[in-house]
This record gives sequence, C-alpha cells and structure tokens, in this order.
Amino acid sequence: MHRFAGRHATLTVGSQVPPPGGHGQRCLRGNTAKSRSTERRPMLDSPPTPTQPVHRRALKLEPVPCAVCGASGAPIVGSGEDFEYRTSDDEFRARRCDTCGLVYLDPRPAASELDRIYGPDYHAFAFTAEAYGLVHRVRRRLEARRLLCACEGLPANARILDVGCGDGFHLDLLREYGRPTWRLMGVDPSSLAVEAARRRGLDVRLARVEEIPVPDGGVDLVLLIQTIEHLAEPGAALVAIRRALAPGGRLVVVTDNTDSPDFTLFRRRHWGGYHFPRHFCLFAPRPLTRLAAASGLHVESLTTIVSPVNWVYSIHNLLADHGAPEAMVRFFTLRSPLALGVFTAVDLGFQLVGRGALLRAVLRPEPR
Repeated sequence: MHRFAGRHATLTVGSQVPPPGGHGQRCLRGNTAKSRSTERRPMLDSPPTPTQPVHRRALKLEPVPCAVCGASGAPIVGSGEDFEYRTSDDEFRARRCDTCGLVYLDPRPAASELDRIYGPDYHAFAFTAEAYGLVHRVRRRLEARRLLCACEGLPANARILDVGCGDGFHLDLLREYGRPTWRLMGVDPSSLAVEAARRRGLDVRLARVEEIPVPDGGVDLVLLIQTIEHLAEPGAALVAIRRALAPGGRLVVVTDNTDSPDFTLFRRRHWGGYHFPRHFCLFAPRPLTRLAAASGLHVESLTTIVSPVNWVYSIHNLLADHGAPEAMVRFFTLRSPLALGVFTAVDLGFQLVGRGALLRAVLRPEPR
C-alpha cells in the first residue's frame, strides 16, 4: 500500500506540519512507494507471464453507492481488468459521483473474495532489499525522512498506530530512525501481512480499522498510508480513528489523487491508480475534505506528493492490455529505476502547480 512520493504542494489553506528539527533528520516532503507483484512469488514485481493462468471463475461482485455521500447511479468514468495480478478476467467499472466527486468501484468484490484478490503474492506482504535492490534502498531513505516529518512535535512517549501496515515497512523505519521511546503498533486485516510484520519483531494486530485495539484517546499519531482507497467503508474507518486519537493527535492520510494529469490521461481504462479490483474509493481534495468533515475531522493541511508509480503502471497496463512483448511490459514496474526516475521528473513538473499524483492530508479531530 505504499508509493513513491516527493515534494508537497499546498492545495488548501491550513496550518502545515513544521519541518522536523529533532534527531538530526531533515524533513523530506514526500516519498511513498507502492510495490506490486504479479508473479506467483511474493517478491517478484512483474506482470503474469503467458504460462500463468488467469482465474476463470468470475468474482462475486456487489453493487454499492458512493461511500462519501450515499448517491447511486454515478456515470462510469473508466473500466478495465486486473492487469497486475490476473486474479480473474472480470471487467471492472469505476464511477465518479456527480454529487461529491468520489471515484469508486461499482460493483466491487464481495468480502468473501478478499483472500483471492489479496493472495500470497500481493506486494504489501514482501517488499525486500533482495527483490528490489536500488529501489528499496532509495525508498527506505526517503520514506524514513518523510515519516520523521510526520512525527515532528510528538512527545517522547508517543503512541503511533499504522493502519493497514502490511508487512510493517513503515513501522520498521520508525523503530530504526525514530525515538526509541515511541510506542509503535500496527493493524492489518490480512493474516499474511500480520505474519510478515511479526517476523520483523513488530507489534502488529490482526484487526480491521474499526476494531483498533487501543483505548479511546490513546493514540498520538495514526498513519493511513495508501490504505484508505482499499477500505469498503472509509467513513467508518475515520470515525474509529478519530475516537482513538488523543487530544492534539493527528491523522496522516496518503492516497491516490484523481485530480491529477495521470488520471486525466489514463482514466478510461489503464490508470495505475485503479489497481483493479482492490481500490474501492479514490479521492480528489473535495471528496476527501467532505468525508473528513462528516467523520468529525478537520483538514489541517492538504497537499500533493510527487509519485511516479501511477504513471509507470498506467504504461504497464496499456502495454499488457495490447499484448506487448513481456520484456517491454516488465520494464514498467517498480523493479525499473529508470522508468521510476523518468516519471518522477514528469510528475515533479505537475507537482509545481499543485497536481502531483498523490494526496497527503493531515487531519485533526474536531473539538468534542
């Protein structure tokens, strides 16, 4: 659930998280990475080869309304297949709500299908230096600095909760580069993710976000990094997080930006941010702000972040869809530093005008 990201550009007026001054670290404005795998091995990030069978049984899909405003019957803005994992050969549809602007998957996989679409080869369960080499090293360095920026001003005994933590990548960075007195915890609904995180020696619980295993008001910082788009009920998740936040606590959300040029160019079928069929809700600033307000949170800052990943996977999906040679398709993945570097430069240009590929929001609880 993680993506490369770079510098922020403010979209709405609000107080900003100040640059970090402690622990000898400088604030990096950005960097999240979303590693993806399509082989039947957890550490290989590539599309399925012709010898890998597509699951022919159709997924059980359920119709849903907009998760932000409840409206139904939104127009279809894009459609496509599971170009990355080939968990089925279904055609999926993304709709954009006329009322609030949320882009959402409708119909979407039923809860009974989650183990299938998040199989043992899913990228968030194993992002390792052995598999990703230079990309992993760069990501660790940049992501560590971004996390310390998010943690600026926290007390020495702060409790930090990573929701949808996957294999514990961010928690591991905080343990290494943050204060040793910080209390770190993660939750994830996947037993595979929890097992991977616990192998790192991390405190990670098997739970949904609505079941956060901490007392009300017991968390100083919640991280929701490339997670909210996967949630069936993002409003219920934000309400649960608000309840868990201590007075003065904050929530940091990082998610795909549907108000970005990559979405505009590829939205009809191949946009990497669709991640069919796993991204249920996709946000622009307006629906994210509305959802936060409905959940008892206010936006302290809302920025964009440079990320090459949706650009790279949009090209990947386009090539895969048109039967391009396998070597060409594989070049547009997170195993290609060259592809990532080129599209980092591309997205940086759009970032300068506030339209980077990812959104980053800092949310605070409204006074009770």
